[in-house]
Amino acid sequence: MMSFDNNFPPPSTGGDRRLSTLLHSPLSSPPVAFQQSARQSSQQPSASRAARQSSPAENETTNSNLFDFAVRSNKSTSSKKTTTMTTAPAKLYGKNLSDYDELDVDQLLSQLSPEEISILAKEVDPDDNLLPPSERCSYECNKEATGPLNRKKLIEHINKQALETPDLPEIKPYVAGTVRGKKWVAPETNGNTEHEDKIAIDIDDEYGDALNTASQEEIIDLAAILGFHSMMNQDQYHASLLNKGQPIGLGWDGVTKATQPKVYPPEPPNQTDPEDSIKRVRDDDSKLLDLNWNNIKNISDEKFENLFNALVENTHLETLSLVNVGLTDRLADKLAEALEKNCTLRVCNVETNFISPVGIIHLVKSLLKQRSLEEFRATNQRSQVLGNKIEMELTKLIEQNPTILRLGLHLEYNDARHRIASHLQRNIDRIRQSRVGANSA
Repeated sequence: MMSFDNNFPPPSTGGDRRLSTLLHSPLSSPPVAFQQSARQSSQQPSASRAARQSSPAENETTNSNLFDFAVRSNKSTSSKKTTTMTTAPAKLYGKNLSDYDELDVDQLLSQLSPEEISILAKEVDPDDNLLPPSERCSYECNKEATGPLNRKKLIEHINKQALETPDLPEIKPYVAGTVRGKKWVAPETNGNTEHEDKIAIDIDDEYGDALNTASQEEIIDLAAILGFHSMMNQDQYHASLLNKGQPIGLGWDGVTKATQPKVYPPEPPNQTDPEDSIKRVRDDDSKLLDLNWNNIKNISDEKFENLFNALVENTHLETLSLVNVGLTDRLADKLAEALEKNCTLRVCNVETNFISPVGIIHLVKSLLKQRSLEEFRATNQRSQVLGNKIEMELTKLIEQNPTILRLGLHLEYNDARHRIASHLQRNIDRIRQSRVGANSA
């Protein structure tokens, strides 16, 4: 706003009031040209000012001209005015946000009174899932307890309060027989609800006669051959593919029922006698080529130790299966010692036992001694995941074995799987090439 000295006459006429309104308007400041004219008028001699004060009519004319000049100047300057916007920094309680970075929150909280802390706690919701909802809620009931909770009385009080509370008044009261609001009117139809559009297909007389005289089962078989799965159910489709004949009574609208599961007889228990098999292995029986102790329960550690000790001197056994017999790391170490000395065993299967990853490493490492074993399986052990370190160590051991052809281990990392698969393929190719070279010679 611009202030004027006492040299200007007080506004007394209509033109002066318009000028005063323009100067005191809160929406715009006085124009530049008007300010310049005001400064020039304030610098005039006192004689001229005294003469202007002595003639009120002349003062009114001068003020009117000055007001018109100010309006024209304001219009001309507003057309040439350019707006520049500056983004002021964000402030909180009259201070910049950067001023609050170095404040100590604990010190501020220590200066608050208990009442102020309770008010602040009501406005803040702690983001902590460990707090119960009752402590996170800002609602506080200061009433004293009226007694222990009585669920029956509480329900009766709620029902009584609901019945005593009057219903909200309806905007338009209900009157029997009158319709409030718009009534739904069903759209008009011509009476033909079904689509009568038919597709005309040009079929030769031979195919037309065959389709006209075909039975429903034959049409279903034809739809299955053409791949129209949506026209039939699952039983009809598989019966058509397997040429078993269509189920009786299904037709096009038949519903597939659940088929009864096939009953398979339980697998007979393993009848192998551990004592007899240990004796035959110790005696190096030439007829004993495959020893299967799978799923035999309650085999003592002493019998396992006797079998592994007898396996050291055996020269005829080729396949050893010890699946789901409860092998532990201690027994796995005994087996590893036997594999280091046996040179005739070709297949060893110790799946579904309690061998740790370290025990599996000992078994795989023992295969490097004689290099006669071609297949080794040890999946489904106590630890389902071996880990990166164990898998990389197993990979290095397998890559050093030139005779292993098949390996049964669950590997998690792609690098270990790829390297082991490539090495097994190289071993297979080497054996095949040696066999082809021997046959050609």
